[in-house]
Amino acid sequence: MSKRDYYEVLGVDRDVTKVELKKSYRRLAMKYHPDRNEGNKDIEEQFKEVKEAYEVLSDDQKREAYDQFGHDGVNQQGGFGGGGAGFSDIFGDVFGDIFGGGRRSTSRGPRRGSDLRYNLEITLEQAVHGATVKITVPRHIHCKSCDGTGAKKGTAPVTCSTCGGQGQVRMQQGLFAIQQTCPACHGVGKIIKEKCPDCHGQGKIRDEKTLSVKIPAGVDTGDRIRLTGEGEAGDAGTPPGDLYVQMHIKQHEIFERDDENLYCEVPIDFATAALGGELEVPTLDGKVTLKIPHETQTGKMFRLRGKGVPAMRGGYRGDLFCKVLIETPVKLTKQQKELLSQFRDSMNEKPGKHSPKAKSWLNGVRSFIDNMTK
Repeated sequence: MSKRDYYEVLGVDRDVTKVELKKSYRRLAMKYHPDRNEGNKDIEEQFKEVKEAYEVLSDDQKREAYDQFGHDGVNQQGGFGGGGAGFSDIFGDVFGDIFGGGRRSTSRGPRRGSDLRYNLEITLEQAVHGATVKITVPRHIHCKSCDGTGAKKGTAPVTCSTCGGQGQVRMQQGLFAIQQTCPACHGVGKIIKEKCPDCHGQGKIRDEKTLSVKIPAGVDTGDRIRLTGEGEAGDAGTPPGDLYVQMHIKQHEIFERDDENLYCEVPIDFATAALGGELEVPTLDGKVTLKIPHETQTGKMFRLRGKGVPAMRGGYRGDLFCKVLIETPVKLTKQQKELLSQFRDSMNEKPGKHSPKAKSWLNGVRSFIDNMTK
C-alpha cells in the first residue's frame, strides 16, 4: 500500500474538519470506485489508498497517532503498542535533550527543493469545458551570481573542519556515544567563507514566474494538478520541488454541482404547470427546450441527460436536473383578481377532484383531530 501522506491522498489540509473530510472522501471514492472504472488496476489501487486514508483520519485516536508519528503511528506491526517506536527511537527521546541532539540526528546534506501549493479559483464553466489559465507564482530560484553555492563569485564553500564534511559530530559521554548535527556547518558539511552579496550566502533569491496551467475538463474542488520542477529551488546540485495547483470552483449563480451532475431550479407560472407547455432552460452548452406536461406539481424534477459535467477519466458525462418551482403571481390587476376568483369558485364546486393532495391532507387532519378527542 502506498505511503503517501494521508492528508495529501484526500486533498485536505491538516486542520480539516470531519465534515469536510467526509465530503472529500465521498467525492474521491465515487471517482475511483472499481465499479465505475472496471478493469483499471491503477484506479483500483487509488481507491484502496483513499479508503485507507479515510479509515485512519476519521478515527480520532488513529488520527492523533498519525499526526504525531506518521504511518508508524497507525502501523499495527510496530513495536511498543503499535506506535512504531523501536528501542533506538526511545533511546533518542531519553538522551537527545541531554546532549543537545534531536531525535535521530542526521546530516542535512544537499536537499531537493520544497514543493509548493497554489490555490486556483476557476469558474464552473472552466471546470466543465477545460481551460488554460495563467498564474504567477512567487518562489525561490538559484542565485545566478553564485550558481546556487552561496559563495562569492570566484570562491567556493570549503569543507567544514569541525566534522570533516560529514555534517555530524560524535560525542562520548561515559559508556554512550551520541551523534548530533555539526554545530559549525549545521549539517551541510561545508562552510562559506565569503558570502555572495546578492543572496547573502543562501544560494537562492526570491523570484516570480508566470506559468500556463492546462485545466482538464471535469475537475472539481480539491483536485490538484502537478507541475514538475516548478517548486522551490533545492540546494546546489539538487532538483527543484514541484508545484501543486489546487482547484477551487466558484459558486455559480444558477447551477449547483454534485460530482458529475448539475442541479438548478426553474420557476414556472401555475397556468403552464396546469396546462403544460414548453420552456427554455439554460445549460452550460446553451439553451434547450424543456417540455412541461400538464398537471405538473411543484418540486417535480426533470432530467436532461448528458448536460452535466464530464468525468475526469472520460467515458461518460453527468446529467442536469431541473427542479420545477410553481410561482405565485404578484401585483395582479383588478380583472386578473376577478378571473382568479371565478376560477376558485369553479374549483370549489367539486372539492377534492382537482386537488388530490389537498383532499388527502384534509382527511388526515380530520382523522388526527378525531383521535385526539377520543
